[in-house]
Amino acid sequence: MPVLYSHPDSGNSYKPRLLLAKLGMPFRHVTMSSRDGSTRTPEYLAKNPNGKLPLLELDDGRFLAESNAILLHLAEGTRYLPSDTYERALVYQWLFFEQYSHEPSIAVRRALMTYPERAKLATPERLAATLEGGDKALGVMEAQLQKTPFLAGEAISVADIALYAYTHDAERGGFDLTRYPAVSAWLGRVAADPGHVPLGWLPE
Repeated sequence: MPVLYSHPDSGNSYKPRLLLAKLGMPFRHVTMSSRDGSTRTPEYLAKNPNGKLPLLELDDGRFLAESNAILLHLAEGTRYLPSDTYERALVYQWLFFEQYSHEPSIAVRRALMTYPERAKLATPERLAATLEGGDKALGVMEAQLQKTPFLAGEAISVADIALYAYTHDAERGGFDLTRYPAVSAWLGRVAADPGHVPLGWLPE
């Protein structure tokens, strides 16, 4: 079965675990962390030279890094990735948005406020910038979710899985989700989708 190398408290690592759970796909999990140096060992760097998590090891021994690439691979042929080319492009659009406009503010601010080793980087200027950027990203999501139940349209997709990961935990970064009622309602819809598991879930 496939092997997923991931960190239980990481939103990026949560994305593939959440999709695997919703798909009911068995996998083996290897807990790792950039905080303890395990992602910088020669053994791990031989698998992923970028030294980041998550990493998926396929049944045939090939490796796939980057959380959203893993989502797209796992979702192929499932209800989480549309077959229509335009609808699929909308999913890609939101995946790029997540990495360029959402994660750099919401995930980074959460890390600055959560992990003690990041405290020295949590300057007032950095916190203000990430708060502004995160609220802008949440505003973009709010505008879309006032029009459609899911980000790429009427059906849940990996776009929702990707953006759920850090959005549902955004309050740990000091974001006020009550300002975004459509986003809050969407979080509930994603959580109600069959097979849902929480952030720290790992397979038995």
